Amino acid sequence: MASFKNVKITIEGNSYFDGKVTSRKIEFSDGTIKTLGVMQIGEYEFGTDAPELMEITSGEAKINLDGNSWITLKTGESFNVDGNSKFKIKANTLVDYCCSYL
Repeated sequence: MASFKNVKITIEGNSYFDGKVTSRKIEFSDGTIKTLGVMQIGEYEFGTDAPELMEITSGEAKINLDGNSWITLKTGESFNVDGNSKFKIKANTLVDYCCSYL
């Protein structure tokens, strides 16, 4: 999806890893929450509270969901993350992403 309609965007952003990863919260009229963000080149580890769908909207990254294997994802690809878990991501390029909280 190239755009969202009828949403509320939180102006204050979220910043992680000394500003190398940033995002903005988007709230839909039905209560659905997403974030749109940018990751600079680097390796990061995130923890989740709820299940998430991470979509790579631009760029290339490797993800590690199980602590063992790395999977490469490019523009237009996505992955699911379980709630109450951790995952690692290596941004090989500047990465734009959309995170949907399920």
